[in-house]
Amino acid sequence: MSWRTASFYSGSSILRYEILYISEMKMNTLMVLSMLLMANLYAQENTEKIMERKVFNPWTWQNERQYVQAVEVKNPESTLYISGQTAIDTNGVSSTANFANQLLLTIANLEEVIANADYRNADITRITVYTVSFDELGQNFNIIQDWIAENDMKIAVTVVEVSKLYETTLVEMEAIAVK
Repeated sequence: MSWRTASFYSGSSILRYEILYISEMKMNTLMVLSMLLMANLYAQENTEKIMERKVFNPWTWQNERQYVQAVEVKNPESTLYISGQTAIDTNGVSSTANFANQLLLTIANLEEVIANADYRNADITRITVYTVSFDELGQNFNIIQDWIAENDMKIAVTVVEVSKLYETTLVEMEAIAVK
């Protein structure tokens, strides 16, 4: 018996196999299998990942305002960017309720968009909360904290006070979810 060395080239990579020569037929079989393996590895290395983008709108009222509720971007990971959600009902009417009720409706709308995109609340990795009043948000922040705890979320949170939000809304939440 003797040793033979076979080299296979894939791009800039070189693979060497030292094969014990038993018979010419077995060697040829090993060579064919090795070349098929190398062709498969080469194909995997050179497969381009194409970005996929999908829009999610559980309602139609936003179409008149020229924006979408969420955009999913795939490859290499799946990420959902959720537009700022406020206390707006399913007909697109802004709430005039108190801060706590607006915060609850805002969270419900955020959850609706996430579910419509086939994500879970636990997929949220980041939220930004905009409020017209840090004081009122502070008095009601337990609503957000309870919601985060109930959904076992581990997320980054940013809170920003602004002078005004859309129409009569008092709080807005945007999020990023990854699965």
